[in-house]
Amino acid sequence: MTDTLLIGLYALAAGAVVAAAGAAVLRLLRGRSILVHIVVLLAVTVLAVVAGVAVVARAMFISGHDMRVVLLTICAAAVVSLAVGVIFGRRLAASAVWAEQARDRERRLEAGRRELVAWVSHDLRTPLAGMRAMAEALEDGVVAEPEAVAEYHRRLRVETGRMTQLVDDLFELSRINAGALRLVPTTVPLREVVSDAIAGVAPLAAGKKITLVAAETGWPTVRGSERELARVVRNLLINSVRYTPADGTVHIDAGRERDAVWLAVSDTCGGIPDGDLDRVFDIAFRGEPARTPGTGGGLGLAIVRGLVEAHGGQVGVRNTGGGCRFEVRLPAA
Repeated sequence: MTDTLLIGLYALAAGAVVAAAGAAVLRLLRGRSILVHIVVLLAVTVLAVVAGVAVVARAMFISGHDMRVVLLTICAAAVVSLAVGVIFGRRLAASAVWAEQARDRERRLEAGRRELVAWVSHDLRTPLAGMRAMAEALEDGVVAEPEAVAEYHRRLRVETGRMTQLVDDLFELSRINAGALRLVPTTVPLREVVSDAIAGVAPLAAGKKITLVAAETGWPTVRGSERELARVVRNLLINSVRYTPADGTVHIDAGRERDAVWLAVSDTCGGIPDGDLDRVFDIAFRGEPARTPGTGGGLGLAIVRGLVEAHGGQVGVRNTGGGCRFEVRLPAA
């Protein structure tokens, strides 16, 4: 019984020494990745077993040959254990990183939802209050002059159009987030899509004296849904026109690189703060001070990102001198 107790104490002491060394190593590596910590923990566990067996074998006066056999067996088992541990440790580390990214994304989405509700409530409440006041004025006969009545009708139509656009954006965004978006891919010439988008945005640009410039050549074709791609281009153009000062320029061009097609919209908005570059595609983000809040519903660029990613592409933005450049990359036809 005494020998058994001594063997247990020897093994415990050897394991404690290895554990203390392992704790020191983990403390030094506390800033490293999860995989490194898992490998160190596995190594400490295996080394604790090896140290315990070696100490006990030495205390039992095992012959040199038997000692080598025992250590060789333990080392072989240790190599297998470490190899299996590293393989599954990599998976565990990847899962942990993925889970953390998923949590971060969920937190950002939730914050975006709350901000979206606040913005939409404001954007709906203000025009609705104005429309109600104008409707009551017309109904009560407070406004009777033909010119004033016509102006009230025009303003009612404009506010109705704004709210209709906001509701359409909300519906499109809900389809994207719910995975209900169904693309009908065809071979789409970007020149035609851009030409139609420019024609639709031209009145807004003319009102601000902004020049829309499209490249003459280099327009490729892409594989995608024409309706959704048209919305991507239109939203990018509207976004640039809204935030570009009067007498500015918005330039749009495209090209092809290997198996990808790129389309870029550049403006002279004055640039986006570096801290906001990663947020411009978030839901309800309007940006300040470079991008004045209060214009649009803050959904246009979020819709752009959703539609581009649904096509298997990517969208990004960067500052270029006196403005910024939005670039979309899509698979080529």
